[in-house]
Amino acid sequence: MSIELERPLRNPDTDSAPLMNKRARWLVLLGFVLPGSAQLLAGNRRLGRFGLTATVILLVAAAVSLAGLAWARVFTLSVFTNPIVLLVLQGVIVLYAVLWLILGFDTLRLTRIVRVSPGWRLPVAMLSVLLTVVPVLGAAWTVSTVGTLRGAIGDIFGGGAPAVEPVDGRYNILLLGVDAGADREGLRPDSISLITVDAETGRSAMVGLPRELQQMPFPETSPMHEIHPNGFGVGPNAFGDWGGCLTTCYLNALFAEVETLQDPMYEGFYADAVSRGSSPGIEATKDAVSGATGLTVQFYVLIDMQGFEKLIDALGGVTVTVDERLPIGGDADGNGVEGYIEPGEQHLDGFHALWFARSRYGSATGDYARMERQRELQAAILAQMNPSNVLLRFQEVASAGKSIVETDIPESMLGRFVDLAAKAREFDPVSLNLIPPKVDPEYPRYDEIGKLVRKAVKKASPPEEEEG
Repeated sequence: MSIELERPLRNPDTDSAPLMNKRARWLVLLGFVLPGSAQLLAGNRRLGRFGLTATVILLVAAAVSLAGLAWARVFTLSVFTNPIVLLVLQGVIVLYAVLWLILGFDTLRLTRIVRVSPGWRLPVAMLSVLLTVVPVLGAAWTVSTVGTLRGAIGDIFGGGAPAVEPVDGRYNILLLGVDAGADREGLRPDSISLITVDAETGRSAMVGLPRELQQMPFPETSPMHEIHPNGFGVGPNAFGDWGGCLTTCYLNALFAEVETLQDPMYEGFYADAVSRGSSPGIEATKDAVSGATGLTVQFYVLIDMQGFEKLIDALGGVTVTVDERLPIGGDADGNGVEGYIEPGEQHLDGFHALWFARSRYGSATGDYARMERQRELQAAILAQMNPSNVLLRFQEVASAGKSIVETDIPESMLGRFVDLAAKAREFDPVSLNLIPPKVDPEYPRYDEIGKLVRKAVKKASPPEEEEG
């Protein structure tokens, strides 16, 4: 720094009001743009060098992070979704915020405000305090948000398991929608979907399976294959020549079959499931869906439909298209109806969105229409979860997410899936519902189902794969 610039700043003519006014303004602005520079020019040089060094290090780290997002996005996202890294980041932000406060108020002291002309004293003081306090408040919000994110990751995702490679270039995730209630014993999914995502492009297909689907074949590697070698409940099996099972033999009854009833027949099945963030009942359901669709299910995501109300309200509501008048509450005879959701495009709050997904008696096709509405609601929620909206309401969204979502997706894969989710927004997902008349849930033809699934996967694949 030249002597000519330093002299009026470090040793000013305090009797010159115009000089002191100009000096005060410059110090405040320099201290804000490059923290530590005011001390280096007019105050404690050691403090100034420390502040300037810390600032430069943070700027370089920010530049490296932005470069990483541009050229190594998956790795960078994986780093910044690691709970330990997030904890360190919180500490760094807190320490730098304290340093910012010290430098800011020290800069105000260096202005020698009593030597500034009366007309400039209040503006300089207010500007200095504003430029000191507002960034610190922003840092406090950031620390809180990072803490919420760290807590959500720890509560939702499946611990420190290693990353899993895609199968045939795709990740296959079982999505279970559960309408929990005090009168419901065990886990009985009302909505069962398989999401298959291209590991490079993010192109996706969503395959909806009816909860009453029967006779699902199990892969030969599954422990369920030994009990049900010809399909779930199909004879001959361990129950006898005529087949059978402990429950309804529906797809959504597998959790109760394997886990809730605790029958000795299934004892020891999927012994490592809990350690991987899953459970025996969910693993059996995964195997059944794998056998039914021909796609290897790698992960599950369980969503409590009851908790959707909180999440949707946190997002500010969702917009859906209502095809038919739907009752809120009531029974098959129309008794006890509390109101209706009218046809047309509707922006629904959490309460009404939950009934949009839950109502079954107002539809001619009953559960099948409800399946379609639940998938439409899931798509609407994903559309509403754009970066700006989530950032604006992050605390509420993260809090809601922790209460309604369970998954065995490991933390180590979170960065990869965040990247794929961003890519997926560029494409419309392919939708396939395995319902009548295409599929008879009671007497399904799994060779035909396999063809339908392969066709949907082909549509959700990159163009070069389609041509090949």
